Amino acid sequence: MSPEEWTYLVVLLISIPIGFLFKKAGPGLKRWGAAAVGLGLTLFTCGPHTLHSLVTILGTWALIQAQPCSCHALALAWTFSYLLFFRALSLLGLPTPTPFTNAVQLLLTLKLVSLASEVQDLHVAQRKEMASGFSKGPPLGLLPDVPSLMETLSYSYCYVGIMTGPFFRYRTYLDWLEQPFPGAVPSLRPLLRRAWPAPLFGLLFLLSSHLFPLEAVREDAFYARPLPARLFYMIPVFFAFRMRFYVAWIAAECGCIAAGFGAYPVAAKARAGGGPTLQCPPPSSPETAASLEYDYETIRNIDCYNTDFCVTVREGMRYWNMTVQWWLAQYIYKSAPARSYVLRSAWTMLLSAYWHGLHPGYYLSFLTIPLCLAAERQLESALRWRLGPGGQKAWDWVHWFLKMRAYDYMSMGFVLLSLRDTLHYWASVYFCVHVLALAALGLGLALGRGGPGRRKSGAPAPSPASGKLREE
Repeated sequence: MSPEEWTYLVVLLISIPIGFLFKKAGPGLKRWGAAAVGLGLTLFTCGPHTLHSLVTILGTWALIQAQPCSCHALALAWTFSYLLFFRALSLLGLPTPTPFTNAVQLLLTLKLVSLASEVQDLHVAQRKEMASGFSKGPPLGLLPDVPSLMETLSYSYCYVGIMTGPFFRYRTYLDWLEQPFPGAVPSLRPLLRRAWPAPLFGLLFLLSSHLFPLEAVREDAFYARPLPARLFYMIPVFFAFRMRFYVAWIAAECGCIAAGFGAYPVAAKARAGGGPTLQCPPPSSPETAASLEYDYETIRNIDCYNTDFCVTVREGMRYWNMTVQWWLAQYIYKSAPARSYVLRSAWTMLLSAYWHGLHPGYYLSFLTIPLCLAAERQLESALRWRLGPGGQKAWDWVHWFLKMRAYDYMSMGFVLLSLRDTLHYWASVYFCVHVLALAALGLGLALGRGGPGRRKSGAPAPSPASGKLREE
């Protein structure tokens, strides 16, 4: 583990006992105490580079005040433009920010774009109410009013997820501040249930990264190995990559759970990132609050089992970095300048790569995903329905295997980062996933789609959480 990884781990572990301290505090102490802790962590890890986050916040707040009815698009343009300036500092001869500053900036970008969207929704709702002449009551998730500058700063610097996520909306943050009877919200048991696999994942990360170091791929001797060895190597590299993020995101979720952050009644059917989808009246007494069943789906960032064992590439995306996936779907995919599912996905992946950074490996990896999505979608609709029940089950196992190999292959761009290293490795395995995806797409197009009834009967076998995906 690098010194930066140790720092991230310490920050994540410290957030758990801090969460228990804030859980039962009043709204004022929660707001300003959590902001003070977050700002302190930012100053400690980022130093003078904290100024970048402050400039981004002030710029977004000014846009919200100036153009509340169109601030979402303006905030998206502003924050993403600042990311370009932020990453070009070394080219401009300015001090290069620390990796922690980059992490803070990434999460802050998501939060500020979401905040602007929530403010815009509030203004649209208020204008509709004024035009109709009567009030229907506050819609689900709507803000009560436009946050002030100090409230925007407190949300932006809240220590919860400040470097690693999960992403959360201002509405979620507000619900935490105003949480009725927080002592009745369970924390310890949900935390233990969530945390138990993390030590195992940590050990697996250390073991796999030691046995299969990434640096070996950058050495000339690696490419003297036989093709099967080169093909196999991407599997443990992606395995170590997954284990690393599983530990980080589980620890981040535990920090939220300790504070009761993102807890909603199960009846609210909360979604990762978005929060409740059904209106639930707040409990009127501690006894009523204690009788409710709660979950922390709003701040759930990773579904480890379904990430590994869902069948399709599309499902695999939804179970990984779930709160950010919700943000991308809500604010990028829905407003994409195209109607085609594949083109919308390509647009979303392009902006996701840009959000992650300017390294060519990000773009090579993320822009391979739309090709895989198109291939699996076309081939399933053209061929799978032709198989019997046993054949469809075998199909799903083969599909799962190929999905995992596709993610292994794409992860190499994500970890190697440079154009030369990524293309060197992909060329050494003959661009196998690209070739296979193009072949599958061509075969699907040649066979054509099945009839509507046949396509329905030949739908892919659902993963354990496919019902939840259909609701979303």
